[in-house]
Amino acid sequence: ADLDTAKQELEEFIPHVRNISDSSIRKMAGRDLVRFKEFKKQGIAVKFGRFSQKENNQIRKNVEEFLSITGIDSAEKLLFTSRYPEDKETISRLKAEHLFCEKLSEGIPRPWRLIYYRARKMFDPNNYKGRYTKEEKEKLKKYHAMHGNDWKKISEMMSRSNLSVAMKYSEIKSAINYGPWSKEETQKLMHAVEEVIRKRMEMEDANSLSSLEKSNRDLSIDREKLYQRLPWTEIEAKVGTRYWRQCKQKWTTILTKKMTEGQQLYRGTKRLEAKINLIKRLYEMKVEDANEVNWEELSNTIGDVPRAYVQAKFYKLKVSCVPSWQKKTFSEIVDYLFEKKLPELEQQL
Repeated sequence: ADLDTAKQELEEFIPHVRNISDSSIRKMAGRDLVRFKEFKKQGIAVKFGRFSQKENNQIRKNVEEFLSITGIDSAEKLLFTSRYPEDKETISRLKAEHLFCEKLSEGIPRPWRLIYYRARKMFDPNNYKGRYTKEEKEKLKKYHAMHGNDWKKISEMMSRSNLSVAMKYSEIKSAINYGPWSKEETQKLMHAVEEVIRKRMEMEDANSLSSLEKSNRDLSIDREKLYQRLPWTEIEAKVGTRYWRQCKQKWTTILTKKMTEGQQLYRGTKRLEAKINLIKRLYEMKVEDANEVNWEELSNTIGDVPRAYVQAKFYKLKVSCVPSWQKKTFSEIVDYLFEKKLPELEQQL
């Protein structure tokens, strides 16, 4: 298809398509356009963002069916063919003959490339291997000095996933401080967050305010914008001595303290009550996936706090109370907490 026509047709489903490279657009025109049009007929919109449990299950089903059809003996061979040079020719032929692209994306209204990346993350045996040891961190630095950002090569040498080694290197590449936050670091964080929020707000109302009004006005914004979708890697660079996840956690702590006026909402009896209420509310929701939970609405189980604070408390609850939680679905985790942990907490209370 003509490139301009492909861009025009894809733009209906992917508004930012004109920012994508021409080679990627050609691939999307072949792999995605027909699927997107079929989904449109069914009234289903193309999705982005985090994958739901339902979509993850569909990927597993698609992969298992493809393995069954072709006789390829593992998902790793199918999705990481380069790791098996002796079988590469046979696997590549089977993938072409049995339309691997179409089969993998069946029933999932997303661009094929995103489905493929998600499948690789789910089925990579080198993923989820726990914390890096001191020796592994030193190896990672050494391999990066030798091979630069060739994460594929480094991941094979480390027996870790591409994403894992890339993210870990971004964490250790500079002198990151893991101790208590200093006053100076906290000020840097607050200035960095203010700067990105102010910049965002000014872009939103660029046409409605003069430059003098913009430079002099105080920010008056919805509270949610203080903690939703902030560019944490940009904030990390401005702070300079902390990893982005540390910045996010510290900012949540600062906001929580300000929103609660310094009250201890998660101590003693209140802590038990908050855990009990949180488990009960999640159980009542009967949702299948964490993405379907309205964490903002749940925040009043603890008090007037940011949703990230509630999510963090739920994470600690499942990690400390649910055995083999990594292998359970979200609904199974909630059911376990309701049936096994809730009676214990109520007894303690």
